[in-house]
This record gives sequence, structure tokens and C-alpha cells, in this order.
Amino acid sequence: MELKGKCALVLGGGKGLGKEIALFLADRGATVAISYFDWPEESAATCRELADLGPNHLAIRTDLRVPTEVERLILKVSNEFGRLDILINNIERGGMPIVHGEYTSEQWDLEQETTLKAKRWVFHHTLPLLKKSGDGAVINISSIAGLVGRSGPAGLIFNDGYSAANRAISLLTETWAREGAPEVRVNELMLGIFVTRHAEGTRGWGLLSEEERTALIDHTLAGRTGRAEDVLKAVRFLLEDADYMTGATLRLDGGYLLGGERVPPMPEGVE
Repeated sequence: MELKGKCALVLGGGKGLGKEIALFLADRGATVAISYFDWPEESAATCRELADLGPNHLAIRTDLRVPTEVERLILKVSNEFGRLDILINNIERGGMPIVHGEYTSEQWDLEQETTLKAKRWVFHHTLPLLKKSGDGAVINISSIAGLVGRSGPAGLIFNDGYSAANRAISLLTETWAREGAPEVRVNELMLGIFVTRHAEGTRGWGLLSEEERTALIDHTLAGRTGRAEDVLKAVRFLLEDADYMTGATLRLDGGYLLGGERVPPMPEGVE
């Protein structure tokens, strides 16, 4: 896929990694629409940065938890662009246990509605446009929380509901790849612990003790948290180079899932 001239929708594009992906796509010549809802100051700054990159980009305030709002968003994108080639399904709400403590019913529902339900309705309404493109691509952004759950060092930053929702995203990715084929490729980018997403730049990271933060990094084979540029390289690969890849999951976690255990040296042999 050549990004120049393509039209993309980036959910959760007001701040964090969503913002970085939206600006990356716009800088490479795509026309970009972002959805945002809260974080008004950060979202306003992103809108200004998009405007500096070109006059045709859109920023649309949308409550993605409401299916009728999702339908309105996609209709606006269709009316403005007349097409859609790329969907970055980035929306989520991951309430860290270190921040929220014991679950309330409202917090559980919020995590399910944003992390899982919103992705489903957006894909449902964008699929006809993506198929019409003939060269469509969807990236479902998920978390390794779907594999590790509330366990180990990450138990303070991954909630039960958030983890369950992310486990379900993998199933949806495979189903949607079947629905989209052959015109639309659907892949999953499963992220570990990243700056502005569970790590530095989040409320929860500042509430962890130095020992707890060190335990998370020591459990990561790469020895650091992830950066925006790591995500952008993976997004570029999935969009531009992975023509024969659909229904797959690309795990980008610095080796967290493998854990911090090292391979011991071989013992002395028996003489």
C-alpha cells in the first residue's frame, strides 16, 4: 500500500499513540480523520497540528460508546472523503488497578464499551467503505493484557475487564479478516508497556513505587518501555509492506511476555 493519497480514520487520535499515528499518516501523504472525546486541551492541540499538515484533515468529537454516534462519525467521513482506505482501531480505556482500585460496575462497563464494543461498531460501519476501496487495511490495536491478565509485575496496571476485552480483540481480528477478504486486510498490533500507554506519561506510572517500575522493566527483555517510534515502524510495516498478512497478530512488547528470566549456562558434563 502506498500511503500517499489514501484516506484514514484513526480512533482516539486526540492524544498519545493515536495522535502519533495520525500525524505520521498525514505526514506521509494520507488524508486523515481522527475521533476524540475527552482530553479537550490535548485534542485541540492535535487538531492544530493536523491543520498545519493540510486543510483536508478532519477532527470529529465522538462518543464511540454510542452506536448511533459511531454511525454519524462514519457518515461524516464518507461525505467528506468519499472513501476510506485505512482504519486504525485504537480506542480503549484501561483503568489501572493502581489508579482505580477495586472495580465498580461503571468502571467495568466503561472499559468494555471503549476497548471492545466501540471497535466492533466502528468496523461494522466502515467495512463497506473499506471493501469499496479494494485495497483496505485495518489495524486493531490491543494490549498484552489479553495474554497476561492481572498477574506478575503488570498486575498493578492491567485490570481484569481490560484484559478480557483485549483477549476478545484477537478473536474479532480473525473473524473480521474473513469478512474483509480479499479486499481488506485486518491485523492486530498487540502492544506491551508504552510511554503514554501504561508507562511514562500516565497517572498510574507515577503512582507505582520505584521498585514496582523497575520490576516491570526488568521483566521486559528489551530493558525499557516502548516508544512511539516503535509503534510507528510497526504501523508502517502493516500498512505498506504486509500485503500477504491478514488475520494475524504482531506482538510488540519488548519481550515482556517471555519474562525477565535469563537462560542459564549449560552445566558441566559428566566425565
